[in-house]
Amino acid sequence: MFDNLSDRLSGTVKKLRGQARLTEDNIKDALRDVRMALLEADVALPVVREFIDKVKVRAVGTEVISSISPGQAFIKVVDDELVEIMGKSNEDLDLRAQPPAIILMAGLQGAGKTTTAGKLAKLLKDRHSKKVSVVSCDVYRPAAIKQLETVAGQVDAGFIASSVDQSPIDIAKFALEEAKKTFADVLIVDTAGRLHVDAEMMDEIKGIHAAINPVETLFVVDSMTGQDAANTAKAFDDALPLTGVVLTKADGDARGGAALSVRHVTGKPIKFVGMGEKLDALEPFHPDRMASRILGMGDVLSLVEDAQRSVDHKQAQKLAKKLNKGKGFDLEDLREQMLQMEKMGGMAGLMDKLPGMGNIPQGVKDNANDKQVGQMVAIINSMTPQERRFPDVIKGSRKKRIANGSGMQVQDVNRLLKQHKQMSKMMKKFKNGGMKKMMRSMQGQLPPGMGGGMPPGGGPGGF
Repeated sequence: MFDNLSDRLSGTVKKLRGQARLTEDNIKDALRDVRMALLEADVALPVVREFIDKVKVRAVGTEVISSISPGQAFIKVVDDELVEIMGKSNEDLDLRAQPPAIILMAGLQGAGKTTTAGKLAKLLKDRHSKKVSVVSCDVYRPAAIKQLETVAGQVDAGFIASSVDQSPIDIAKFALEEAKKTFADVLIVDTAGRLHVDAEMMDEIKGIHAAINPVETLFVVDSMTGQDAANTAKAFDDALPLTGVVLTKADGDARGGAALSVRHVTGKPIKFVGMGEKLDALEPFHPDRMASRILGMGDVLSLVEDAQRSVDHKQAQKLAKKLNKGKGFDLEDLREQMLQMEKMGGMAGLMDKLPGMGNIPQGVKDNANDKQVGQMVAIINSMTPQERRFPDVIKGSRKKRIANGSGMQVQDVNRLLKQHKQMSKMMKKFKNGGMKKMMRSMQGQLPPGMGGGMPPGGGPGGF
């Protein structure tokens, strides 16, 4: 998400090098570049105009202190305004209500309401320990009810059955009574979508809203529709008391126009963003973190939160003890690390959140893909327990058998073994304070701004 915008903004910053002060003249070209970048990202024109005006007012006359460059000073202003336009801070769901707290899902057909209902149920269950039930009021789309039942089963949420011969309002009322009987904390109500906004659709969802009085009414919208997403959200907001927006398919949106337009156009906060097809790929929307990603500064806070949720800490401690005892880093350990990485969103998810990824060549990014990680796991899965523990025994005939078993080539097996050997050598340096030596040796190899300024003792943890 925001790949194109990030590239354009990083190029703009480079043009401001060597200036002692930000003036109207020397930021004129930078503002023009930012304006074009936002328009190309399909941000709504009124949003672009207001954004540029605010940046100009704040940036002109800003002194560039000795510790930062003009580009960094300009980026700070842009960062602040991006956060402002997207909503300042994350706004969580307000579930303070007599159980069950009702969440109504609204949106056009194809936006991903049903999948998002399942994702939200999983998030509330896993992160907030809520007992969640779901119901479908979509009596028009073939198999819509069955789809929600399947999704509910996958996330272990309660499913309240409905049928196409019932009225959507009756379904919603019945579901509320059933949710009370089963002591559900939250009831998520999925509604029908249309290919476009129409009066009949709005009247129906208004009736459902009036019948069950939800505490949250979320508008689900496909982020790839750009500023059209904001315009559609406005139409729904005029008809319904929306409490927030969920942007779906954001992982496939390189522009990001919807994220930058929705809050300004509707006045409603973006509460969640869907970052993939998996049912755990729903993230709370943090404007400050998203602005940091747009400007190529990464999102370390989200990365840490992902690690806390996804990493098996017992397994990590076990590996640390093993390495400290001088035992080798075997292929089973490598496999476990790759599976942990997949839980955190894979290589794409990690690279999106790491600072400085905007400066990495596109060729390197393309090579670091999750398909290769999956292939490496498949190769290791094709090995015997002995081969995983003692990789040196893997010779000619064993390599052929492993390649055939994983559907790969012998050269792929060789590449994996070579990578594992390199990692094993690095892991040995963790033993007996070797981390200090490794960090010192890396300092001389890193480019400026990527560790070259670390103190001799190592990184910020004082290794």
